[in-house]
Amino acid sequence: MNPAHKPNPEPINTSAAPQAPAAADAATAAPELVQQLHSAQGEIAELKDQFLRAKAEAENTRRRAEEETAKARKFAVESMAQELLPVKDSLEAALADGSGSIEAIKKGVELTLSQLRGAFERSRIQEIAPAGGERFDPARHQAIATVAAEQPANTVVGVLQKGYALADRTLRPALVTVAAAEQNPQAAP
Repeated sequence: MNPAHKPNPEPINTSAAPQAPAAADAATAAPELVQQLHSAQGEIAELKDQFLRAKAEAENTRRRAEEETAKARKFAVESMAQELLPVKDSLEAALADGSGSIEAIKKGVELTLSQLRGAFERSRIQEIAPAGGERFDPARHQAIATVAAEQPANTVVGVLQKGYALADRTLRPALVTVAAAEQNPQAAP
């Protein structure tokens, strides 16, 4: 044999020495990673449960709100209807009166009108009856005609029909006549 070529009796394992500490680290790290994984999965499950509960609560709140809105629409006029029932009763009593006395009928109508005004007040319905000379307000008045008058232009001259408002919302505008603007005759050249 060639002395330069001596077979190496012990092969050197270069991969075994560095892997031994890495394998040891992996063995000690594995239980820690498994614990972190279980902890993260538990946290995810808890967050998922909280999410589903919050979602269900939001859905229940939305459903209750829809039901309350439907009830509010359905029974919105309930209080006004209760206010008008005595007025209807009074009108029926007036029709049933067989006395034939004009004075009794007039007094009954006045009492019924008083009941109706009270019902309007309790329901926050206000009359819109502008006084003469009041400035025309297109949100509360409807002009039927313009008339020549001795007052400033665009002011109410007369009321043909009262209007009504509920709180600040106009239910029906007052029908009014309005003072016309003065016309300036053209000077002839």
